[in-house]
Amino acid sequence: MPRPATKADLLKEAEAQFEKMRQMLEAMPDKEQQAVFAFGAEMGQEAHWGRDKNLRDVLVHLYEWHQLLLTWIAANKSGGVQPFLPAPYNWKTYGAMNVGFWEKHQSTPYAEAKEMLLASHKKTIEVITSFSGDELFTKKHFSWTGTSTLGSYCVSATASHYDWAMKKIKAHRKTYQGSVQE
Repeated sequence: MPRPATKADLLKEAEAQFEKMRQMLEAMPDKEQQAVFAFGAEMGQEAHWGRDKNLRDVLVHLYEWHQLLLTWIAANKSGGVQPFLPAPYNWKTYGAMNVGFWEKHQSTPYAEAKEMLLASHKKTIEVITSFSGDELFTKKHFSWTGTSTLGSYCVSATASHYDWAMKKIKAHRKTYQGSVQE
């Protein structure tokens, strides 16, 4: 499906991708859900392949990006002027921010990460729903979105990020199943 460009498509795609991801996780036995990845940086050049060591790391990453979006929207709606990425990060250095998220959650239990993500997804959908289609997808509707649309940020923090997570889940399923002795 092409990248959503309407409120209806955004909500539909975000919910569909989240549910697909949730079902992928639920289809795994608990032991597999909590297992350490049998792959790493060899999977690709992107830093996340080496950073994330298990599904908990993936789920808390999604949770933290929901928090970025929700905090950014709330601050700017209330009259503040806040960039999407918190200082000192920018789009060239946000990888270090992601490592900080990873470090922050090393003691977060997997079950708690799942609960946190479910709650943050629900809150993110509620916030998206509160905007009109024009507010979401008209460029420069809000000065704080720069040359992009609010909807574009929302797609990135939901449907697109869920796609990213499902690639990691699929890699885990493939390598985990291949390592289990029958």
